[in-house]
Amino acid sequence: MLSTGALREHLLAAGLAGVVATTREASLRSYRLFAARDPRVLMGLDPEGSWGQSELIALMADRCGVSEDPRITSGLDAIDPELTLAALDAFAERLAEAARRRAPVLLGTGHPHRLLEFYGGLADALSAAGCEVLTPAKGRRVDITTRFGLRTHNLDYARGVALVREPGARSSGCETGAHTHSPLPVRTVLAAAAARGGPLPELVIGDHGWVCGAGQLGFEVVGLADTDDPALFVGQAEGRVSVVVPLDDAVRSDYYRPLTRYVLNRACLSQ
Repeated sequence: MLSTGALREHLLAAGLAGVVATTREASLRSYRLFAARDPRVLMGLDPEGSWGQSELIALMADRCGVSEDPRITSGLDAIDPELTLAALDAFAERLAEAARRRAPVLLGTGHPHRLLEFYGGLADALSAAGCEVLTPAKGRRVDITTRFGLRTHNLDYARGVALVREPGARSSGCETGAHTHSPLPVRTVLAAAAARGGPLPELVIGDHGWVCGAGQLGFEVVGLADTDDPALFVGQAEGRVSVVVPLDDAVRSDYYRPLTRYVLNRACLSQ
């Protein structure tokens, strides 16, 4: 079993925590857009509170470990590895509980190029434990607003993990899909599951709009988020997201493998 100390060292060495590649400028821009209720950074969340930039900085300092000083406006962000480790333990507890109940689960990612392997390992372990890994709405078209305008994407699954692909992309079990923050894919998936009479997921695992979109609809959700993704942490603060793991969500995909091993070991789901 990977020890907590060894994982802490890996988090720092791989840039998953400690000083990360996400810039302070990018994070502050996201906080400003969130305060202005820009849907691109709300990711499907409808905040109940009045979250100004100063409140968001304070929240992200508490939940991630970024600087709480608003006068710091440049440089690289930092994530406290102790917060990452504690959140990974809580994340593992939710997986273990779902496995004990053999609950239906849904996994989805807006970061397939980086995180598909991480979620795929969880899907394999949960399936082996008796959980139904849901895959509704495969092939369904979803129109997503991007910086290039409205673009049609296709819902697909790889290793049991939902993602979207751009039109014309070759579909396979291993090819990665498109990056997105949109909650429309998870809304489409959940609506399709409901329309066919279920089952509906008792736990949704993912990032970006997959977490915020499902959490806003009342599903239990856990996920990963970077320092420029305040929506997930606001969702957690307001009780619509159960667990958020703060980490850099855009490092090399193989750097997440020790996290998969650690979480599955903690959840007693190692195969």
